[in-house]
Amino acid sequence: MKTDDLIRLMAEDARPGLPLRRALAVALVAGMGLAVTLFSLELGFREGLLQAMQTPRVLVKIAVVLLLSIIALVLVSRAGRPDADLARPARALLVPVAIIVVAVAAEFLVLPEADWRANLIGHNAVACLVMVVLMGAGPLAALLMALKRGAPESPARAGAIAGLAAGALAATLYALHCPDDSPFFVAAWYSIAIGALTLVGALAGSRVLRW
Repeated sequence: MKTDDLIRLMAEDARPGLPLRRALAVALVAGMGLAVTLFSLELGFREGLLQAMQTPRVLVKIAVVLLLSIIALVLVSRAGRPDADLARPARALLVPVAIIVVAVAAEFLVLPEADWRANLIGHNAVACLVMVVLMGAGPLAALLMALKRGAPESPARAGAIAGLAAGALAATLYALHCPDDSPFFVAAWYSIAIGALTLVGALAGSRVLRW
């Protein structure tokens, strides 16, 4: 038997019960159910959201975190297998990064220097950090439990990917509430919150995803 075939069999037999893909789908539904419930109870949609979405700033804000969520979920769907190719979807992460970099550069050009600090800090920096982390906790825990059905080559990396996906999904929800639209704010505070969940995911994954 070839080594690749042995690895594939080990991945399939590593955890009995629900197949990995189905377990991830169930985890996503359950985790996002918790996040949406918290969003509904504590935040709710931004007043005048549809009108606000006609502005470039809001469109960029939502597009960046939504695109990041999609790419991270593709990575999660592959991270549970030791033979998975993560390089191509990982390179796709450069797309939302490039979008926010261009948006920040444009903000530097159009805003007076005196307004830079105010747009960076915004009005809800603490709320952004707290709520994105809280809303992401449920999806992260659910995705980690689902990944236990697989056999990730690197438990810490798989956990970090789960944290990235959970953070991006929570940030997408928060973006539907957040009145701070500056790319400065998004690049700083959204990134910190998503990064925190990615780090937590890596630490948790290194423990709970060992096989």
